[in-house]
Amino acid sequence: MAMCVWRPLRLEYCASSSSSFKLQRLDPAGCADGSQQLRAVPRKKCRLSMQCRAQCGTGEGDGDGLLMKAFQKYAVCVALAATFALPLRPQVVHAFARGPAVSDVAVLISGPPIKDPSALLRYGLPINNKPIREVQRSLEDITENLKVPGPRALDSVEKNVRQAARVLSQSKEKILADVAEAKKSHAEGLLSSLVTGLQDFQTVTDKESVAPKQTELLNIVGDVEEDMVAQFPFEVPEEYASRPLLKGRATVEMKVNVKDNPNVQSVVFRIVADGYNAPVTAGNFLDLVERHFYDGMEIQRADGFVVQTGDPAGPAEGFVDPSTGKVRTIPLEIMVDGDKGPIYGATLEELGRYKARTKLPFNAFGTLAMARDEFENDSASSQIFWLLKESELTPSNANILDGRYSVFGYVVQNQEYLADLKVGDTIESMRVTSGIENLVNPSYKSL
Repeated sequence: MAMCVWRPLRLEYCASSSSSFKLQRLDPAGCADGSQQLRAVPRKKCRLSMQCRAQCGTGEGDGDGLLMKAFQKYAVCVALAATFALPLRPQVVHAFARGPAVSDVAVLISGPPIKDPSALLRYGLPINNKPIREVQRSLEDITENLKVPGPRALDSVEKNVRQAARVLSQSKEKILADVAEAKKSHAEGLLSSLVTGLQDFQTVTDKESVAPKQTELLNIVGDVEEDMVAQFPFEVPEEYASRPLLKGRATVEMKVNVKDNPNVQSVVFRIVADGYNAPVTAGNFLDLVERHFYDGMEIQRADGFVVQTGDPAGPAEGFVDPSTGKVRTIPLEIMVDGDKGPIYGATLEELGRYKARTKLPFNAFGTLAMARDEFENDSASSQIFWLLKESELTPSNANILDGRYSVFGYVVQNQEYLADLKVGDTIESMRVTSGIENLVNPSYKSL
């Protein structure tokens, strides 16, 4: 049976007659005893039952403010405990949320959220070189420039290109100083190409040519940043050190055959798995890809919120390791921005780190993560999902999924076609196209 990623669930809320803040009341007798009730209400039963209760304000001085405070507190309780649990049944749960019920756990950062998967991967690299980040940021800001109507857009583009070129010219030596010694020659060639590309960019005179050139130069920037990583940045805990680990990054191409769609018959998705921030999770995934575990498997959930697969035929809910005869599970693995290594086995909410920012957030369309049992943090095995929808409880930069599920990569090419997939479409193949040398302790080689 497939583990499900839960959507935001409907909340029951009984509002006092004096309150100006009301939600639809599903149980008209719910407040008969003078109490407030908040309950997650799935359309179909899954393995989750959660109630949070708070007393109605009845004493002197109570009013709408206290009622609202109680509601927000218990809405957070329900949202965090039930919203995205992963039950062991494949039913889809449809629901809605009213108002900013989870504002207390929203991630607070300045500026617009970064939704581009390639940009998220660049920022996920374990480097700290200010000049190359300034070049990167100037080029990434061009995306917003292009939203300006008319010829003014090109003026803003030119300004950002000139800024990137100026930083590169003034700080080339500082950039090279952080490049790994064995990669300096390669990085010097990349920087020369970047200088030439920025010069050419300043001659662009039509908006249609901007985005391709921007992508080309940002790819070069990303390659320079990759060259700054001299070695894997931390030691994996001893209890996981002998497992398949991805110590770096790898690219996987997934070909899916689409049924009953006259516009799309097959799609090849390019996925980047990130072992810098999730070595155990990404290593487990690559090991399964090399075993051809996903080849021939159907898409098992596609509801506009997530696309999910990885539940094998038979009673097992994950990959059965032939060497043990048991389902191989991996721990919850969360890398927080600023931490030296990932957190294992606990959610950020359980640790009270509500404002912590994850290095690989659920910001991008096609964010790739592991499904798990809602009651067991360390129960993930082979079931994976791609997040599609940005709902009220999963907005970029304030995502209740962040810190609760192990993100280990993004779809960086053809991700828009994920929305066309449906249950029954077949994964023809998954193949590692680069980075397999970064996989250590592979179990597939023992086959």
